[in-house]
Amino acid sequence: MQEEVLATVQASTGRRWIGVAMLVAVGFLVLYVAMVAPPEPKWQVFLLAVGAGALWLAYRVWLATADRIELTRTQLRTGSGETIAEIGDIESVERGVFAFKPSNGFLVTTRSRASRAWAPGLWWRIGRRVGVGGMTAAAETKFMSEVLSALLAEIE
Repeated sequence: MQEEVLATVQASTGRRWIGVAMLVAVGFLVLYVAMVAPPEPKWQVFLLAVGAGALWLAYRVWLATADRIELTRTQLRTGSGETIAEIGDIESVERGVFAFKPSNGFLVTTRSRASRAWAPGLWWRIGRRVGVGGMTAAAETKFMSEVLSALLAEIE
């Protein structure tokens, strides 16, 4: 049986299109400069790598932002089913101005370390820290962080 989803966060359509379009434009512009006005060979290789990296990142952002983040009573997970963090393992939620968090998002600190993961524009996880946000609507992430804080207060 599927668990009840308490809150959902997904990339807003406008931010998704604009973000990917900007990365594609940068990628093609850098590749164009590398091919049309080639500098020294080492700089040309650098420009080719930066252009290819920008196009690869655009692809990754496009795929990642097609998904969503769901909050249930037991876990924070993606819409495709990948567990981001278990609620019982979450230590704190930070959404302050000075928190090292994604744009329009919040930061979760867990009790145990987890493997690194990254869905550009949506969420990231490094060690005990999980950042949620990026190309998301501020209202959705604020609501999710408040529901998550209430769940944590319920547990304690």
